[in-house]
Formats: sequence, C-alpha cells, structure tokens
Amino acid sequence: MSAAALITGQPGPAQRRAMAKAITLLESTRLDHREQADALLTELLPHTGRSLRLGISGVPGVGKSTFIEALGLFLIARGHRVAVLAVDPSSSVSGGSILGDKTRMERLSMDERAYIRPSPSSGTLGGVAEKTREALLVCEAAGYDIVIIETVGVGQSEIAVAGMTDMYCLLQLPNAGDDLQAIKKGVMELADLVLINKADLDRAAATRAQAQIASSLRLYGLHGHPEHAHHDKSIWHPQVMPLSALKADGIEAFWGQVERFREIQQANGRFAAKRQQQAQAWMWERIHAGLREQFSQAPAVRAILAETTAQVLRGTLAASTAARLLLHKFSGDEHHA
Repeated sequence: MSAAALITGQPGPAQRRAMAKAITLLESTRLDHREQADALLTELLPHTGRSLRLGISGVPGVGKSTFIEALGLFLIARGHRVAVLAVDPSSSVSGGSILGDKTRMERLSMDERAYIRPSPSSGTLGGVAEKTREALLVCEAAGYDIVIIETVGVGQSEIAVAGMTDMYCLLQLPNAGDDLQAIKKGVMELADLVLINKADLDRAAATRAQAQIASSLRLYGLHGHPEHAHHDKSIWHPQVMPLSALKADGIEAFWGQVERFREIQQANGRFAAKRQQQAQAWMWERIHAGLREQFSQAPAVRAILAETTAQVLRGTLAASTAARLLLHKFSGDEHHA
C-alpha cells in the first residue's frame, strides 16, 4: 500500500506512522527526497483543504501549550480530530529541536484522536518551520479537521502563521493592557481574536486589558479601512475575550467565536479568497527561497562573491552595482557583467 493510501486511510497506528514518515520526508533537504515529497504532496492534494486552520501565538510564558491542550481535549470530546504543529526552537548548540511540546501537552498527546508534531524551526525566519505548510496538508489528508499551528515567541512568526491559517489568535497576559506600546501594532492588526489568558489571576487587570485592547483593535481596523465600520455585520470584526486555560474556563466561549468567525467569513467569500491568496503567496515564497539557494551555489557567483563583498565593505563599489554585477553573472549575461 502506498504512503498516500496509508495517510488517507483509516485512523490508527499505521496511519500515524505513515504521517510521521511523510513529514520527515518533507523536512529532508536531499534532492531525491524532495522529488519523492513533491510526488506525495501531489497525490495527497485532493484530500486536503477540509480542515479549519488555527494559528496560536503569544509571548513565552503566556500559556500557549496549556491553552492548546485544553482546547484540543474540548474539541476531541465533541468528536473532532485535532492536529497540532508546534514549531519548536532549535538548539543553538546542537542544531536539534528542544521538543518540549509533547511534555507540556501530556494529556493531549496520549489521546489517539490527537496528533502532535513538534518541528525544529532550524533558523527559519520568524521561527515557523519551513515545511509547516506541507505538514499541514499531510494532517488534513489524514482526516484531522482541526489543525492548530503554535509558533515560537513573538516577532516575524506572527506574519508567517497568519499567512498559512484561516484564523489567527493572539494570547496576552492580564497586564498587557497596562502598556499598549509593548504590543506591536503589526501583530495586533493581524489578530482575528485576542485572548487574555490567566484572567483568573487578576480579574480587574484582565478587564482593563480587554477594554484597552478592544479599543486599539477598533482604531487599527478603521485606520484606512472605512468599510470595517462595526455596523457592517457581513464581515468579521476582531474580538477580545478573557479565559483561563489552566482551568479550561472560557474554552467553550472561545470555540463559539471561532465557529462564528468561520460562518461569517464563508458567507462573505473571504474564507475561500484567503486560502487562494495564501496558496499563491506560498508558491512565490518557495520560488524566492529556491532562487536564493541557486544563486548562492552558482559557480560564476561564488567565483567573485568574496571579492565583490570585500569591495562593498571597503566602500569602493556601490551595493546596488555589486548586486547587479552578481545577478548578471548568475544569469550568464556576460555583456552586462
């Protein structure tokens, strides 16, 4: 039986082994493995796209793993199958993944209806593993109808995870509202839903944070987007809500908002449109990454790269001129080189 048939087959140990092997193959950088991975993805593609893709981000210590475990257990109890792609920090010493998520989500990882895959970020910009999108497709083909992507920390990873999910949720601590300058405007603009976790520790602080963040979200939404006026019920407006992941308090209310988000976005056509835009952006991202790799490995470029770089550092050659020279060498256009 082929790997694709095992992945799309009945849930069980054989399917989980096939998924693990497929994702490992996708993460490989060997050329022959890459060709096998492309063939596998093509075979799996008709079985993908039926899940809800949920992005979860927040600063370290905000309780992302606790929240995901509570949410996962809640969803499994309601008949869903949940996959978690947790992008794990790579060790700066060994280069290996620290892989702490299965330890932090112990109860969820033991349930057969959940699949948790920690992947090393391997220095990829933003901390989102380079192959996370492809792993997401494997999980969808295996019949997981909820796929959660957890990112490392806060930074460029928010932009990356928002570009591969249907809904992006940002976790904040109760004191976050006390200093909105600490919250990056770009991150807040991406959020479809902001969750004030650990709200039970300080109800007053959580209430203040909720009010202040909600006010900021309205301003961000209206800035340059008059069509986002809150009287328009046909589009989704970002929400802020408190919860306690540790006590699983507020999880049901959160999921109610997620279902409402999906209903609104599907009705106005933005759900499907976003998926199409993401697929196109993914294609171009891989083209750019492939071209960078080919450029750095090209013999004609490598022959002059060190000296050209030295000239730029000495100030004897303009950076723009150096870039054009190297690009002409790469393209083989000796006339302009």
